[in-house]
Amino acid sequence: MNTPTDRPYDIVVFGATSFVGQILCSYLAERHGQNGTLRWAIAGRNAAKLDAVAEDLKLTVDHLVADATDETALRALVETTNVIVSTVGPYALYGSAVVAAAVAAGTDYCDLTGEPHWMQQMIDAHQDEATRTGARIIHACGFDSIPSDLGVYFTQRKSIELLDEHCHQISMRVKAMKGTASGGTIASMLNIVEEAAADPELRRVLSNPYALAPKGMRTGVRQHNVTVPMRDEASGRWVAPFVMATVNTRVVHRSHALRGRPWGEDFLYDEAMLTGTGPLGVARAGAVSGGIGAFMAASSVKPIRNLLADKVLPKPGEGPSPQAQEAGFYDIRFYGTTPSGATITTKVTGDRDPGYGSTAKMLGEAAHVLLNADPADTPGGFWTPATGLGQPLIDALTEHAGLTFSLVD
Repeated sequence: MNTPTDRPYDIVVFGATSFVGQILCSYLAERHGQNGTLRWAIAGRNAAKLDAVAEDLKLTVDHLVADATDETALRALVETTNVIVSTVGPYALYGSAVVAAAVAAGTDYCDLTGEPHWMQQMIDAHQDEATRTGARIIHACGFDSIPSDLGVYFTQRKSIELLDEHCHQISMRVKAMKGTASGGTIASMLNIVEEAAADPELRRVLSNPYALAPKGMRTGVRQHNVTVPMRDEASGRWVAPFVMATVNTRVVHRSHALRGRPWGEDFLYDEAMLTGTGPLGVARAGAVSGGIGAFMAASSVKPIRNLLADKVLPKPGEGPSPQAQEAGFYDIRFYGTTPSGATITTKVTGDRDPGYGSTAKMLGEAAHVLLNADPADTPGGFWTPATGLGQPLIDALTEHAGLTFSLVD
């Protein structure tokens, strides 16, 4: 395992010219400076674009050039740094060679992927080698899936502390949220739909809540999945499907499996959006469910999918203004129930829009915590935010990134 003095850089941002990559670079410059104790650099495939971003953001850090498909250049890139942070998606199209290079070089890595099928491919292909080289690989370090993964971790710790037992069931509910999905996230979703349409095996992976668990642990009790409007027992309100649930639930179940399933073989976890009470709550739940259903149905038809990507939806590299990012927020609740029937409610909040401003800050803090993580606690291998970074990441997010983790009375 490399140490912080072995290589020229502590952190390299690969994909610095992407929309989220630029926000991340601004955050790192504000948080750590440019010539301070954190040695960081920016990287991408186009030198001219890197120069333009550096000029626009007034960055004086080094620029490194590598294409996501050039294995030789990627190997040279990852060998310069202790942590490589990738914002280059869709990851199923552009991310595999970067992970392979990082694993081979013993370089720690984190990203923003919300593509569970690709995460499974990377885990299965590189887990053994990462264990050998000492590379710590942590996917899903943005809104997918830090609030969910660390929210469950926080809830379980509070439950054991206050109730003297774990929760055997947790329901995550989005109480309020303002912001838009990033162009990169939408591109990833459309790519998943396109791949799944042609691959029955991929559809089976996407339908398995335990798909990201280690091999031999990819089965378990049937998990509830909110797919239609329903009256929610946990919150007492109406709920609708949450579009990120397919990703977040898989990451949470991987965290549970990596810990040896201490919350029981029958642990249940699901996610949904709160829409309110009474007739208005029913109407909102129906509208959200109908909108998601219509989008998925339309995007499954190739001509319509192409039209949406070309004319309607935001593209990778596009996003909201800084003012819109600052106006965004999210408030997420976790309703836990213990085996004895006791209940506990916690919440996680963020002070920026989830897809851009808050995601960039979460990724920046994840990279910094990973850089300083003790290999004795987090050895080489594929981890989740909760299992690889845990309480130190919660502390960093609350101190620097505008998140809160708290108990709800």
